[in-house]
This record gives sequence, structure tokens and C-alpha cells, in this order.
Amino acid sequence: MRRIQAPERSPGPRARAFAVLAVAILAGAGCANAQERKSQGQFDCLIQPKMVLKLGTSVPGLLSEMLVDRGDIIKKGDVVARLESGVEQAAVSLAKARAENEATVRSSVAKLEFQRRKDERSKLLRRNDSVSAAVADEAETSARVAEQDVEEAKVNLAIAGLELARANEVLKLRTIRSPIEGVVVERKLGPGEYAFDQAHLLTVSQINPLLVEVYVPLGQFGKIRVGASAEVYPEDPVGGRYDALVTVVDQVFDAASGTIGVRLEMPNPNYALPAGLKCRVRFPGIG
Repeated sequence: MRRIQAPERSPGPRARAFAVLAVAILAGAGCANAQERKSQGQFDCLIQPKMVLKLGTSVPGLLSEMLVDRGDIIKKGDVVARLESGVEQAAVSLAKARAENEATVRSSVAKLEFQRRKDERSKLLRRNDSVSAAVADEAETSARVAEQDVEEAKVNLAIAGLELARANEVLKLRTIRSPIEGVVVERKLGPGEYAFDQAHLLTVSQINPLLVEVYVPLGQFGKIRVGASAEVYPEDPVGGRYDALVTVVDQVFDAASGTIGVRLEMPNPNYALPAGLKCRVRFPGIG
């Protein structure tokens, strides 16, 4: 037998009216809560890292070590990665050997002392007409040339020291250090992979202190000033109350939304607060 399916009944006018009324009530409640918070001096905000850096290398090369991973906390100046540097280390050793070799200088000084003694003897003999003027002149010229040889040897030694410094700087480029204190949020490469100078190796986020971004109505202009204190309430599940200070009040307003951008700085010494949280901020004394 063929079953006849009853047609679906569309909601009647009364059901649709109840649905519209429920949506309106929820929307009204949300707007009412937002208006209530603003009337109490509370505004919606967002907690962000102070700085997010993508660390790279100024010279390309093969990675020999990657010393950090996602979630690691690092200090400013910590070594995070190293590139293969055998050639650069050999260059440093060679430059160091040249910079520490003073044999040429000592030899030049010894020759200068000999030529000076020879010149003095020639001058004494010349007074007695025991030697010709040409011999005495040759001795004096040799002494002057020896003086120049000493100066040249000293300059060459100084240049060798500069070459050593340059070789050390080239070697330092093979070591990547973190310029900030923070937490590693991404690692792109590992040992044995090739690092390009136009790509980043890892991403570090500085979350102490944290930045709190908030937009307040234009009516608050002049009431919130740099250095003012505020109370920040992160959303659940973190919750709690934290103190912050105003560091920036924008001097260019957003005419479309009728708001002013305000930035606060909030200490986070123990990394107790994560970044990327929604929050509410309250400025005491502002209603």
C-alpha cells in the first residue's frame, strides 16, 4: 500500500511572533548589559601580547641546532638556534694567529736599533774624515728606512686585529639570539634544515607586560589620560581583577564608530595571564 505523507505544517503566526519576541528579548538583554557596563565605567577590551617577533637569520645556512621549542620561555639574549659555522670558526682561528704574531714587529725594532747604532758610528767617523760622505749618508738613510719598517709592522699588526674582530662578527651571525623575553609560540624549522635569510625560524611572543586594547566613546575624551590607573577583568575561565596603567590615548579618532583607542599596560611577571583574552576594563572615577 502506498503511504501518504502528511504535509509539514509551517509555524503559525503566533509561533513566529513568539520567536521574534524571544530574539528581541535576548538582543535587548545583551544591549542592556553592554549599556549597563558602559554606564558603570566598564568597556569591552582585548588582552594582547606586548610584542610578537618572527626571528630569522641575517645569513642563510644549514641549521646545526634548534635549542627551543613551542611553549618554551626564553630570556633576552638567549641562544635559540645555530647555523653550521665550521668555515667561520677556522677563519677566526687564522685571524687570531695573525693578530697575535708580533715577530715582524720585534724583528723590525731590532733592525732599527742596529741601523741607529751604525748611523751613530758613521757620524763619529765622518767627523774624523775616516769615512766618506756617501757612506755616512747611506747609514743615516738606512736608519730612517728602518723606522718606517717598524711603523709598517705595527700597522699590519693592528690590521690583523681588525680582521680578527671582523671574523668574530661573521661568526656571531651564525648564532641566533632572542632580542626579547617571552614565550615561543611557533617553531618553523629544525636541525638539518636550510634556513633562508628571508624566512623566519620561530615566533616569540612577549607577554610580560601585556597590552590591553580598548575603544571608548568620544564622550570620554579628556577624562582618560596617560598614566591613569584602571582595573581589568579577564573573561572566564581566567577571571579575577588586575591593575593596569594607561600608556596611550589616541589623538586620531574613529569617526565611523565614534570611539577613541586607548592602550593599557598590565604587568604579568609570572605569566599567569595568557594573551588573546577578551576582557572588561573599568576606569575608576569615570561614569
